[in-house]
Amino acid sequence: MADFGGPDLEAFRAEAKEWLEANFPKSLGKDVAAQTAAIMSPEAPTGDHALWKERMGAKGWGVPTWPKAYGGGGLSAAEARVLAQEMAKIGAVNPIGGMGVGMFGPTLLEYGTEEQKQKYIPDIATGKVRWCQGFSEPGAGSDLASLQTKAEDKGDHWIVNGSKIWTSGGQYADKIFCLVRTDQTRKHEGISFVVFDMHQPGVEVRPIRLIAGNSPFCETFFTDVKVPKENLIGPLNGGWTVAKRLLQHERSGMNGGRGGGGATVSLGVLAKKYVGEDEKGRLDDPDLRTRIILNEIDQRAVAQTVVRAALESKGNSGPSAATSIMKNAFMKATQDRAELTLEVMGHQGLGWEGDAFSEEERTAVRTWLSGKAGSIYGGSNEVQNNIISKRILGLPDLTQNH
Repeated sequence: MADFGGPDLEAFRAEAKEWLEANFPKSLGKDVAAQTAAIMSPEAPTGDHALWKERMGAKGWGVPTWPKAYGGGGLSAAEARVLAQEMAKIGAVNPIGGMGVGMFGPTLLEYGTEEQKQKYIPDIATGKVRWCQGFSEPGAGSDLASLQTKAEDKGDHWIVNGSKIWTSGGQYADKIFCLVRTDQTRKHEGISFVVFDMHQPGVEVRPIRLIAGNSPFCETFFTDVKVPKENLIGPLNGGWTVAKRLLQHERSGMNGGRGGGGATVSLGVLAKKYVGEDEKGRLDDPDLRTRIILNEIDQRAVAQTVVRAALESKGNSGPSAATSIMKNAFMKATQDRAELTLEVMGHQGLGWEGDAFSEEERTAVRTWLSGKAGSIYGGSNEVQNNIISKRILGLPDLTQNH
C-alpha cells in the first residue's frame, strides 16, 4: 500500500528541509541550468558545485534509497519523494548521477556479490568514479545478442578483444560494464557481463561527432585487454539476464523516474515571451496554447505513472517490462516539447551560432537535434513496441514460422 504521509514522513520532511538549509550552497540559488551544466560537464566540478556534490555524497542522498551499508541514504521511496520535493522548492539539483547511478548500481545491488558491492557501490554513491556502457557493436545493435566482442579464458583472467559503438561518455569514463562472448557455440547463453578499467593498456576510445555538434558517443576498441575473473557480474554465460535487467533500469531512468529536485522553465512562460499575451493574460495563440497544455498533460501523466510503477514494484526485485511503455511515452513527450519550443521561438529557433541568437535559443536547437536519438538509444521505439506486445499484451510473435 502506498505511503501517503503521516507523522513520520512529516518529521523526515522537517529533517530534510533543515539539512538542505544548512548544506545547499546559497550561491547556487535556483540556477538549475548552471547546476545541470556542472553535472553534465566532463570536467570535475569546482567551487560550490564541488562542495554540494561532496556533501550530498557524504550524506548518501545522491542515491537516497540505496542501502546505507554501501554509501546510500537508506531512505524509503516515500522519504525519497519528500527529499526531491524539498530540493525542488529551493532549486537544488541532485549532483550525483550518471550511468553508475541509473544503470550499473541498481543492477549490481541485485546481481553482485557482497565483495563487489563493497568495492564498487560507494564510489558510485559519491560520484567519484565515472562509468560507461559497452553493449552495442557495429554488427549488434537492435540484435544485441549477436555481439562478437570475445573474452578468452586464460585461467585467472580473460583476454578481451573486439569493439563497441555508441559508448556514451567513453572518453571520460573510468570504468566500463561490458557484455562479452564467453561461449562461441551459443547466442544468448554465451554472453557474460564483466567490468574493467578504461585506463588500462589495450583500450582505445574515439569520440563520434554528431549533428548537434557534440560528441557524447564513442567507438571503443579492445585489444588484448586483461579482465580478472572476479570482475564477472552474475553467472558465467548468464550475462544476457543481467543485461536485460540493466536495460530496464536504463529505460526507467529515461522516463524521468529518478527525480532529484530542480525544474525546467515552463514552455507556457517561454511562449508568452516570444508570442505575447491576449487581453486576458493568456498566450495569444489559441491553437499553440492548446498544444502546449496537451504536452504538459502528457509529461505529468508520465511522471505520475512513474511514481505509481515505483510503488507497485516496491515488493518486486526491480523494474518490469512496463518501463518500455514509459520510455516510449516519455521520449515522445520530450521530443514534442523540443518541437514546440522551436515553434514558439519562430525564426529565433533556427539559430546555430552568432550574436543574433541567445544562448537559450542556440541550446534549444541543439536540444531538438540531440533529442532525435531518444527514440533509438536504450532500445529503439520498435524494440520497445515488440517488448510491449509480447511481454505485456501477450500477442503472438508473427515473425516465427507456424
